[in-house]
Parts: sequence; structure tokens; C-alpha cells
Amino acid sequence: MSVSSVLVLGGGVTGSVLSLALAQRGVQVDLAEISPVWHGVGHGITIQGNALLALQKVGVAGQVIAAGFPFSHMRLLHADGSVLADLPTPQTGGSDLPPTIGSLRASMQEVLCKAVYGAGVCVRLGLTIEHLSLAPERVDVVFSDGTKGRYDLVVGADGIHSHLRGLLGIAVRPRSAGMTIWRIVAPRPEQLQCAEVYYGGPRYKAGYSPISAGQCYAYLLDEDMDPGAFDGRPLGAVLRERSAGYGGRWGQIREGIADDAAVDFRRIEHLLVDDPWHRGRAIIIGDAAHTCPPLIAQGAAMCAEDAVVLAELVTADEAVPDALAEFMRRRYPRVRMVVRNSLQLADWETHPGTPGADPGRVMSETLTALLAPA
Repeated sequence: MSVSSVLVLGGGVTGSVLSLALAQRGVQVDLAEISPVWHGVGHGITIQGNALLALQKVGVAGQVIAAGFPFSHMRLLHADGSVLADLPTPQTGGSDLPPTIGSLRASMQEVLCKAVYGAGVCVRLGLTIEHLSLAPERVDVVFSDGTKGRYDLVVGADGIHSHLRGLLGIAVRPRSAGMTIWRIVAPRPEQLQCAEVYYGGPRYKAGYSPISAGQCYAYLLDEDMDPGAFDGRPLGAVLRERSAGYGGRWGQIREGIADDAAVDFRRIEHLLVDDPWHRGRAIIIGDAAHTCPPLIAQGAAMCAEDAVVLAELVTADEAVPDALAEFMRRRYPRVRMVVRNSLQLADWETHPGTPGADPGRVMSETLTALLAPA
């Protein structure tokens, strides 16, 4: 086995799945999470089949599916709620898994946290690293609490604003995708059985996905605005105003948004670090290396795939440099395609009427390409 001790930075989807996959292969894993409280951040999440396949490989897919709401297609709507088209979702995880599920991020993270602890991973909260020293056969680190560690491999799964990325001297920084997103969890209309997306309304796009028997995750893609631009007004009231003009079930959801509702509002950012993502025996993966606008709903899938592929390769018989090179060969073209296609969709959203724009084709081609193994 190439590695016997690994430090994972970041306890989100990427870091949790990686820690599980490594521990299940007999690796001693330390997971350092900067937050003193370990939980899912955000509202709803769409988890497509290839993400579920990665979760299945670490033994938690069944629990994640049970906590969410499976569905098999997406419905495209006019702003008034009338139907444009029904699009079946390719089963990118194989025929024995749902094409897609909607879930609360907290529900999925709770499953992952319990599994990570159960696998014997040493979890250290409220902690990151301040310094690392790369040597041919090891990585020495100094943690933010002054303690030290030595590992065969250090993995930065610490998100789009990755601390390890900076420590490795990788200068790529997140960039705005030219839009913001509003997110809210709301009661699920009884008839809502799949994701629905509204086109042609007053904003770039609106939509929602069922996430449980009684809840849905609703969102609004809006123009690029400063999150502090509303002079302290309650975000629920602002979201009701910004989403006026959408009918159908979005209209029902909007009417139920209270002024003090828990609304998540933020800029959408993206990045793609060029190959390679590693320096010596330290590597960044997941959102630390690639983050895309959520227009194909493949962010969690790309992160989870990174994790299981890396664990597979660094616990095989190849030397670590060869394993990391093979990881890049397998992952970079696939991730680059998803990021580029997501950015193409974002560009078409922010420039309506672009000649030749065909979002349906790009989404279909991307998901069809993802039927190939990770």
C-alpha cells in the first residue's frame, strides 16, 4: 500500500468521503475541520446518480437516499408555470441507483459524520494547518494549535477558499460567475415529484427540488449583487420581491416566505486549477481544485468521485507520485468538462438571446458523458 497515514483537511462531502474510503482500506486518517461544529452548510442539495455511486462505494448511499427524496426527471416550465418539456435524467450511477435525489445538506452530512466516526477516523475540530514541509517520503505539518504531525500524504478538501491551496503556492483564486443565488427550504407542494425549472421570467432562472416527504429546496438565480446591498432588510421580504412574476408552484412557495425566513443569499463563484493539483505529497481535490456554477448539479458528484478515486489509487501498489499522476489523468478531463459546460450555461443565462444557445443540449451531453466510469 502506497500510504499508511493521511491528513485530510476539510470535513465536507469531499473530505468525509475520502476519510471513509481511506479508513476502510486500512489507512490511519486524521481529519482536521476548521469549524468547531461539524455539520452541513447551506440548504438543499441535488445529488445525482454518479454521486450516489461514490457514496455507495463507501457504504452510505442507502442512508443518504433514505433521508432524501429520489426522482427521475426534470420538468422545464414557462414563468407562468405551464410546461415546456419533461426531461428524463440519465442514470449516471447505474440502474440500481436513483438518477437523482434531493436532500438537505445537513441530512447528508449527518450520515457522513456518523460514518466517519464509526470508521475510526481521528476527527479534530476547530483546527487547520499553519505550515507544511514537503519531503520525498513524507509531509511534516504544524497545526494551528501548535501541535505537529507527520504523514505520508496531505489532502486539501477544504473548499473553494482552500487554505492548503495557498500554502502550496497555487495562485488560482475564485472568480464570479456573474450571478447570485437565493436558496430557501419550504413546504413541498404535494404534487411536486421532481425538479422543476422556470425559464423566461424576470430573473435568470427559478426552480426547486423535492428533498423530503414534506419539504422542497427552492432557489432563484439572480443578477450579480453585493450580499450587503439590501440595507438590512429581511432577506425573506427581498426574496418575495425578487421572485415576483413566477407562477405555478413557485408562486405558492413565494406566498409562504416569511420576512424572517432562513434565506441563503450569495454570489456564485467558480475556479479550475490546472493540472497538476499536487505538489510533492500534498494535493487539493474537490471544490479546492474545481468549483462550478450549480447549473448541471454536478458539484457534489465531482467532489465525491475525486475522493473515491484518490483513495483507490493511493492505497494500491504504485508509488505515491505515480498514483497522483494517474489520479490527474483520470480526473482532470472529466472535471474540466463539467466546469466548462457549467460556465457555458451560466454565460447563456446572463446573456439571454445568445445565438445558438442550447442549454438542453449541453446538459444532456454532459450527463451522457458522465455515464462513463469515473
